[in-house]
Amino acid sequence: MHTSAMANADLFFKVYINNYLSKYNNTDFTIAEIGSQNVNGSIRDIKPPNIKNYIGVDFIQANGVDVVLDDPYHLPFADNSLDCIISSSVFEHSEMFWLVFNEIMRVLKADGLFYLNVPSNGFFHRYPVDCWRFYPDSGKALVTWAKRCGYNPLLLESYTCNKMNNECWNDFVGIFLKDESHKEKHTDRICRHFTDFQNGYICDNEDIAYNYNLVTQDQAAVYGVVV
Repeated sequence: MHTSAMANADLFFKVYINNYLSKYNNTDFTIAEIGSQNVNGSIRDIKPPNIKNYIGVDFIQANGVDVVLDDPYHLPFADNSLDCIISSSVFEHSEMFWLVFNEIMRVLKADGLFYLNVPSNGFFHRYPVDCWRFYPDSGKALVTWAKRCGYNPLLLESYTCNKMNNECWNDFVGIFLKDESHKEKHTDRICRHFTDFQNGYICDNEDIAYNYNLVTQDQAAVYGVVV
């Protein structure tokens, strides 16, 4: 688990999960993590201490995995049953990540959150395949796809973080609400507290792109452009 993946997940827990739990006394709050095996650290290790129900999901049995998937495009959970799903450094390895996104929408509760962290750049790394990188419009595209499939999600915010700890990755982070009618339950945003990012988006004002830059981090690395 690279440095920025852990740091961004920690921001999500602090800004979204802790705030939600402080307002709503949900003692059965359940998080499922897709791609949960512990590789040089685990997001489970930094979850809020009052979260007792945390389910690690992956396609192999490993440290940190509670449920092994038979089918990477089917989550073994009932409709509308989970409060939150986390996926970090996984979607780039999914040949058809949009199918996984729909499964996530299916199993989340109406006010449930999906936290997505996926590379916006970085070296080719098969596990067992490496197919995708996400740019600033990717979160909105996922919402468009899910709405065509009958869901009503909302991209609460997204951003592409700057490199951390001299690593190669710029993470794209998107935070989705399953049903936009529950927007009032999740009012704070990471981009209001965290500034070390490019091309941020907050759903409260679609006309503003925070720290806007047309140059991608890959282009900056190749051409020496400062972003």
